[in-house]
Amino acid sequence: MEVSIRNHPLWATATEQDIDCAMEGLEKYIMTKLFSRTFCTSLEEAKVNHEISEKIKLLQTFLKPQHLDIQPVLHNESSWLLAEKELQKMNAFKAPQEKLSSIMNCCRVINNLLLNDAMSEHVPAGADDFLPLLIYANPPMLHSNLKFIKLYRRQTKLISEAEYYFTNLVSAKTFIIDLNAKSLSMDEIKFEECMQEAKLANKLTNESHSTCQMKHQEKNDCMLSIKMHNKVLDFDVLQDGSNYPYMEAKSKDLEMEDVDILLHHYKDLVSKHTRLCKAINCLPVLEKESLLRQIEMHGNSTNTNDQTTSQ
Repeated sequence: MEVSIRNHPLWATATEQDIDCAMEGLEKYIMTKLFSRTFCTSLEEAKVNHEISEKIKLLQTFLKPQHLDIQPVLHNESSWLLAEKELQKMNAFKAPQEKLSSIMNCCRVINNLLLNDAMSEHVPAGADDFLPLLIYANPPMLHSNLKFIKLYRRQTKLISEAEYYFTNLVSAKTFIIDLNAKSLSMDEIKFEECMQEAKLANKLTNESHSTCQMKHQEKNDCMLSIKMHNKVLDFDVLQDGSNYPYMEAKSKDLEMEDVDILLHHYKDLVSKHTRLCKAINCLPVLEKESLLRQIEMHGNSTNTNDQTTSQ
């Protein structure tokens, strides 16, 4: 694609920067449009993402800096948090260049931390120091994001500093997958105990979350049932004239004290009618039309009965 652009007459006077910007824009546009068809498109890939994420969650319940041989001078949690936020942004982007930039920003934060501490404490900063620090970030969809960058980022851009940082994160992923007691300088029995305890705690947390969701859903279902029941009651009340003792009364039968009672019934009727109209308007179109037909049929039936009675 880049060769085609360079050879096209419209780009004859373009500078290297112009061509580079065009290629970056083209890559971003195409991959954003094709993102749903190119990112994590298989169940196997999704399974790998899940396994890595779950393993990190388990490790984070008992993992300490000393298990990863992180030197005490590098125990700067605020800097780790900043690096984590940078890396978390990776999953929000759809273009390979933007995803790679998130990795680079994260690694630069970590690198600055290492360099500053190396200068102040005379501790050398090596490339291996990136790995344990990146593990603490627990980036989402790590496997898919790395695969996406490797496949779709321009190879001419995946060099030098970018290649160095990218390689470190790939190494971190491999470290996580293969991680065991020996990797952590930890007793194997102790490691297995910690992993089992973490799995149990994770299971209890998930069950608690599911229970809360079920209770919330049951509450919503209950409220919906009550609302629907009230709608039916309101409709039945409107249908049943026996709830209004003055329905068959004549004006000559009324007395002064009946005015207050009639006013109360009038307000009650208007209130019920208003709620009924609102309830009907909230129904789906088909249910609404069906209910309105029933009301109309009931009204016609009532009028027929009234006419028959009067005759």
